[in-house]
Amino acid sequence: MRSTEDVLATEFDEQRARLFGLAYRLTGSISDSEDVVEETRTRLSGLPGTEAPEGDRPEVQTTRTVAALALERARLAVSRRKHYVGPWLPEPIVTEHHCPATNPLGSVVRAEDVRMAALRIVQQLPPEQRVALVLREVVGLPLTEIAVLLGCTEERAGHHACRARRTVDEAHPPRRVPASQQHETVQALLAALSAEDQWAVARMLDPRVSVHGDSDGKARTALRPVHGRDRVTRFLLALIRRYASSALKNMRSVLVNGDPGLLLPGSPAGTPFDRAVAPRVVGFAVRDGRAAEIHDIVNPDKLTRVRLLATAP
Repeated sequence: MRSTEDVLATEFDEQRARLFGLAYRLTGSISDSEDVVEETRTRLSGLPGTEAPEGDRPEVQTTRTVAALALERARLAVSRRKHYVGPWLPEPIVTEHHCPATNPLGSVVRAEDVRMAALRIVQQLPPEQRVALVLREVVGLPLTEIAVLLGCTEERAGHHACRARRTVDEAHPPRRVPASQQHETVQALLAALSAEDQWAVARMLDPRVSVHGDSDGKARTALRPVHGRDRVTRFLLALIRRYASSALKNMRSVLVNGDPGLLLPGSPAGTPFDRAVAPRVVGFAVRDGRAAEIHDIVNPDKLTRVRLLATAP
């Protein structure tokens, strides 16, 4: 039988996308997730060359280690987020519409539960509930193992998972709809915004639509969620009017966590009528042919891994 070290060294890269996806669900951070995966590799590659326990497959070991490290980071993040200015959204995974199947980020965002509308809710859960939910429903770990990881009883672990599931269900995040319907809705909304047609914009918004901005006070967006068709219409029209026409021409259609979105490169101050505008990534969730949730991410710390954010000339 091969040693644990040899097996892990051979199979780790094949598991990288799966492990990154697990860490991302638990931390909401691309950089943290990459660090967790690398630390997992480092830790497990240093194991003594003993035989793996019977039935303890390498993927089980890596899953446990990633989950434990991600839990540590999630707990540390709780205190940091208390001082965050405005809403906190997961760091977006931005990909092209025709992302290759071999792209590890592309494979992660194809999962229904990684869409921004759902992950936003999960990231609001206490770390213990978040871990219990993801490990139970996504990974399929038994409650006995989840309890060991959380340092609690099996009954308590089950309670964490049930509370988390109830919270997500009550939030009722829009489910992912076919790509063609998503694209059609977003394009119709953009056309209405470009024409600055208030009534056309309102028609493309779900009555319960909401905008969630993420800036940490480092760029302009809503500091509180904006709810309702009328308020969101005014917010979007005010936002689009801030952009110089040159910046809007460089707007790029992308996928944000697998759903339709926009990449706006921002613009420097130009003429007296052109104010500087920060780069941003805007994601959409669609319900019944209308935009139901909009995610406006302008915190520059969360856009460092997004390509094509060069300032427009």
